[in-house]
Amino acid sequence: MFENLSERLEKSFQILKGQGKITEINVAETLKEVRRALLDADVNYKIAKEFTDSVKAKALGMDVLTALKPGQLMVKVVHDELARLMGGTAADINVKGNPAIILMAGLQGSGKTTFSGKLASFLKNKRGKRPLLVAGDVYRPAAIEQLKVLGAQIDVPVYSEEGSVDPVRIALNALQEAKAKARDVVIIDTAGRLAIDEQMMNEIVAIKKALQPQETLFVVDAMTGQDAVNTAKEFNDRVDFDGAILTKLDGDTRGGAALSIRAVVDKPIKFVGTGEKMDALDVFHPGRMADRILGMGDIVSLVEKAQEQFDDEEARRVQRRLLKNQFDFNDFLDQIRQTRKMGNFKDVASMIPGMGKALKNVEIPDDPFKSVEAIIYSMTPAERQHPDLLNGSRRKRVALGSGTSLQQVNNLLKQFDEMKKKMRAVIKVGKKR
Repeated sequence: MFENLSERLEKSFQILKGQGKITEINVAETLKEVRRALLDADVNYKIAKEFTDSVKAKALGMDVLTALKPGQLMVKVVHDELARLMGGTAADINVKGNPAIILMAGLQGSGKTTFSGKLASFLKNKRGKRPLLVAGDVYRPAAIEQLKVLGAQIDVPVYSEEGSVDPVRIALNALQEAKAKARDVVIIDTAGRLAIDEQMMNEIVAIKKALQPQETLFVVDAMTGQDAVNTAKEFNDRVDFDGAILTKLDGDTRGGAALSIRAVVDKPIKFVGTGEKMDALDVFHPGRMADRILGMGDIVSLVEKAQEQFDDEEARRVQRRLLKNQFDFNDFLDQIRQTRKMGNFKDVASMIPGMGKALKNVEIPDDPFKSVEAIIYSMTPAERQHPDLLNGSRRKRVALGSGTSLQQVNNLLKQFDEMKKKMRAVIKVGKKR
């Protein structure tokens, strides 16, 4: 995510670090490189210039030239301006209403249908809502089937009218269905086109006028950069949407859309999609995104993801078993399953400060725990519960059964033992405090 932009910004700050004295000249040179980095990330030229002008004014206003650590102060100013450029604070979604109506808009291929499913899952699992998905794309039969498949995955009903070509009527009927079935949020997936056209715009405007939704969300592919911003402006001029959604942020994203949309349309980015799975959806926090762009990681989001998967009672149970030296491979398997729910391993690791850069050119499999699980599943129930039973011959059998080597089995057992000792030590220190 934004790897090239992060690298370019880091290089621009090196100009200050390499100087014995900070002057207006090398500050200007640094900001010139920052502007180039933004332009290379497909940020609008006017926005890039206004950004660096603002950074310069604030940096000089904070006496960056006479500060003890001017380089660090400059990074802080850039960070704060990046966060401001992207909206400053997170914007919540309005789901007040009986039912609340959310209208999705965007071009074909932007990820609108997938996001509709993700949003339904988010509202159901994290907000305690009872959503209804509505298949309002009457031109692409695959869109209706896709929405039904997604709805089945997350156990959310999908309303559709096979053969109907009137999206306004479908939406109004879906609203009655939601009221009859006590569904408190209606999410309407609408038709997209390969490019903006009058028919699509008229259709969205008609649906919005008929339903008066609490939220109209514009879904945009983050990988399209400045084109995404231009499309957002055209949509906003006609539809006046309430917020933008950036999808495919886990792809080869230069960052132009995330950094420019708020400044161009004056509407917040509310969510970002970071993968194909139904839980790969994050609330957009400008400050945290600025952290990640500048290589500072995102510890707050990492802690939040962990808290969602590891409940307090489970943590206490693991602590008790560790202190009694009863933590075994069955417990370890449970921890692996919960860790996997946090998302792609490389994405999660990149939230740790400094790890994003360290992992840039490192090939990490999407699921690094597969071989570990294979080894554990090749153990007998008694061996999982009592790892001390694993003598030489048993280890050879486990290696053969898991398709791994004896060395891998030995390494896992050694690492497991060391991990238990360290975790016990940390818990004991915590209890003493």
